[in-house]
Amino acid sequence: MRNWSRFTPPVAIVLLASLIVLAGPTTPLSVAAGLLAAALAVGAWSVVRRPASLPGPAQPSPADARDRTGIEVLARAIDGRDGRTPDHATRMQIYAAGLARAARLPAADIEGIRLAALVRDIGKLAVPVHVLSRSETLTSEEMAAIKTHPVVGAELVRDLDDTFPLSAVVRSHHERWDGAGYPDGLHGTDIPLGARIVGLVEYFEALTTARPYHNALETDSARTLLRKEAGRAFDPELVASFLEVLPVLTEELATRDVDGPADTGETRGGTTPASAYGQITLANRELSRLYDIARSMGASLDLIDTMRLVCGRLQPLVPFSCCALFLKIDDGDTLRCRFATGTGEAAKMNHSLSDEQGHAAWVAQHRRPLLTGSPDADPKAAGLTAPGTPDLPSALVYPMEADDRLLGALALYHTQPGFYTAEHQRLLGLVMEQLAAVVANSLRFDQAQEASMTDALTSLPNTRFLMVHLRRELARAERLRVPLALMLLDLDDFKLVNDRYGHHVGDVALCDVASTLRAAIRPYDTCSRYAGDEFIVILSECSAEEASRKLDELQRSVFKRGFQLEPGTRRPLSISAGVAMYPADGQSYESLLAAADRRMYQNKAGRKRQAASDGETTLVESTPDPAGPLAE
Repeated sequence: MRNWSRFTPPVAIVLLASLIVLAGPTTPLSVAAGLLAAALAVGAWSVVRRPASLPGPAQPSPADARDRTGIEVLARAIDGRDGRTPDHATRMQIYAAGLARAARLPAADIEGIRLAALVRDIGKLAVPVHVLSRSETLTSEEMAAIKTHPVVGAELVRDLDDTFPLSAVVRSHHERWDGAGYPDGLHGTDIPLGARIVGLVEYFEALTTARPYHNALETDSARTLLRKEAGRAFDPELVASFLEVLPVLTEELATRDVDGPADTGETRGGTTPASAYGQITLANRELSRLYDIARSMGASLDLIDTMRLVCGRLQPLVPFSCCALFLKIDDGDTLRCRFATGTGEAAKMNHSLSDEQGHAAWVAQHRRPLLTGSPDADPKAAGLTAPGTPDLPSALVYPMEADDRLLGALALYHTQPGFYTAEHQRLLGLVMEQLAAVVANSLRFDQAQEASMTDALTSLPNTRFLMVHLRRELARAERLRVPLALMLLDLDDFKLVNDRYGHHVGDVALCDVASTLRAAIRPYDTCSRYAGDEFIVILSECSAEEASRKLDELQRSVFKRGFQLEPGTRRPLSISAGVAMYPADGQSYESLLAAADRRMYQNKAGRKRQAASDGETTLVESTPDPAGPLAE
């Protein structure tokens, strides 16, 4: 039987953690979890069997060296979770111990401060990884979570307090000389000396290291910022001492080859990172980016806004040269591009696909992802191309489904052939289910918005749309200093149509008038049903003379077409109108509408007087139309 007694408990626990890693699938998350478990095991055992005093650096015993190694493993694992490189722990030790020596502290205290520099952030194990990895300004809740880590860390290392107050240093390393720090708001020399040292060197190390929220500074720039904080954030005497010994410490770092290439854990195409610490960093960065994507999805109900936010968050996780969203048109098989960003976006917008034309149509038809580096070489994608952009040879396309209903497909394209891998497909798959639900909600929102702003009878925009649109057009007219015309139109004697022929005929008449007005205005002008038998037309960048000519044209068109009473018979209608001009007649919706309303009634009264003098009525009796119904 194998003699397991020769393995010390830390080694045995590390082996067990390794078995956990090897037993499951090898992913960045599983490796990170196993490594962190091993590190925590070593660190925990070190706490249990800590000797009565901290040894000086000169003659550590083998057991002490093993303990220190275990704590360093733990510290480096925590740094990897926080996105730092393995060299970070080494730099922190050298800076902290060097400043402690410059402060002429005893050897035991120097070693204690070195240890504190390693474990100062152990409390970040209690902080969600997406908070640690945020590149944007933290919310008040996220900042509160960050500020818990010194308290948690002090509690975790409390049993290491023997001859050196390690827990006090960990708790107070974010206190400030001016009293504005946390968690206790200590001031000046009330802050433990070890905490002042660790906090100072941590600040300098943070300045000179790239983090999610800032780029690394050159040493001279970091020196300048550190001097500015002397007497505010940090003990001014310690700042002076650190700057004095910094050249010596920099030389020491150079001899240890600490400033080599940083292993950030970034991968291309799912390649395994070079180090275990890189895998920890990658796993946590992946979680953070997935969290950012999920959070961005709830920021807006508008489809375009949602896709812009999601694409911005998705790019670091699954890179693309172009991202396009293809959605089904009604309940048919045709897809239309509703959103595109990146290379060839203009060619893709509103591009339609059907019958397996292009990657997205193929994916929608088969309802399974398509990953291709070269469409010509992939039998599943033979003959398929990125629509309008043949310079995008790599495609990763995922079907978009919600509630067992196919919505469309999301397509990522890249200019580099063979770019996408199974790892990219896995990551995109993690996003798609939630994205599909958000897109479905956005589509329902768009439909509801359209319905709420559309007149059910005539399909023209309604009053709600009119107010929004007119205020937007007025703002544009003011910005560009161009005129705008508001035209109010009212059917003459329309009550007679309803009374004589019934409301169903009146509805037909209103629909005929609506289509006549819509066809007679420019594509970028707007006609809305205002109320009952009244309509409002907004003419952008239109002079008073042009508005007058357009009014005559609209009145003639409505009278000529009239409305259909029955097949083969149409009745003419007359319409009164008033025009108000921006800015001459007003600069607001209310003032322009009042001016147009006043002139419309003046026009109606004048038309009635003219009709009475001529012995005519505005509603002409039924006469057969020899040409039959007028064409639409």
